[in-house]
Amino acid sequence: MASPHSCNQGARSIKPFRSSEEYLFAMKEDLAEWLRELYGISVWSHTFAEALETGSVLCQHANEVTRAARRFLQEHGTAQGPYMKLPAREVTFNHAAPRASFAARDNVSNFISWCRTEMGIADVLMFETEDLVLRKNEKNFVLCLLEVARRASRFGMAAPLLIRMEEEIEQEIHEDLHVPDEGKALPGAQRWASDFENLDEMVQHLVSRCTCPTQFPMVKVSEGKYRVGDSSTLIFVRILRNHVMVRVGGGWDTLEHYLDKHDPCRCTSLTAFDPGITIGPCSPG
Repeated sequence: MASPHSCNQGARSIKPFRSSEEYLFAMKEDLAEWLRELYGISVWSHTFAEALETGSVLCQHANEVTRAARRFLQEHGTAQGPYMKLPAREVTFNHAAPRASFAARDNVSNFISWCRTEMGIADVLMFETEDLVLRKNEKNFVLCLLEVARRASRFGMAAPLLIRMEEEIEQEIHEDLHVPDEGKALPGAQRWASDFENLDEMVQHLVSRCTCPTQFPMVKVSEGKYRVGDSSTLIFVRILRNHVMVRVGGGWDTLEHYLDKHDPCRCTSLTAFDPGITIGPCSPG
């Protein structure tokens, strides 16, 4: 007999638009605010790609990161630690490149080349010119820009809020494991002190949508840390504006989307999107 938490395995790929796209919207919202603060430009989550598609802001940012790296070397004399390849070359670009022009494509291509050669970003985190210009894969573009910000924060560049939250979580992990900060926290790395007020209330509201006779468990262990499902899995949860975010591996997801993938009653409810899906067991993991 199926348990209260059995569901459709195939349904994991059939997700409501809102939860499956919210994490990307949350990242664009964070990056847009960060870019507005850095450069005073008009960029918003709903116009994110349009504001950056000429590549001029991207190349400008690449040059600011390179200058920050030079200042870091002057102050500290060396670059040690993970992801500490410091860029040395600035990017030549056309400041006035029109949208959809060859000059705009060249700008974007130059930024991509700089990411690979100067920042050493792996292909798995890279995007192609068409991903931005023709919107073929906006997710890859967003993840690459976030990775550039993540690495540049290590040598003093102002970072988006998500990156500062990552630093806070890394510090918490080191403290839990009793790992000394020496050699772990790099000069210039930023910290973010979270406000956990209302976080548990928001978490419990999302969890309460589970309609199983036995509700999918998500138990608070400490501020911002929860145990999920029937396993000992621990996750870190933070509030990003009006989004509840979960630290997943080296990236982020919204809690709603995370639960859609791990709470079996939600998996089951998603079969309505495709009645031809084959029923099979699924367990939270």
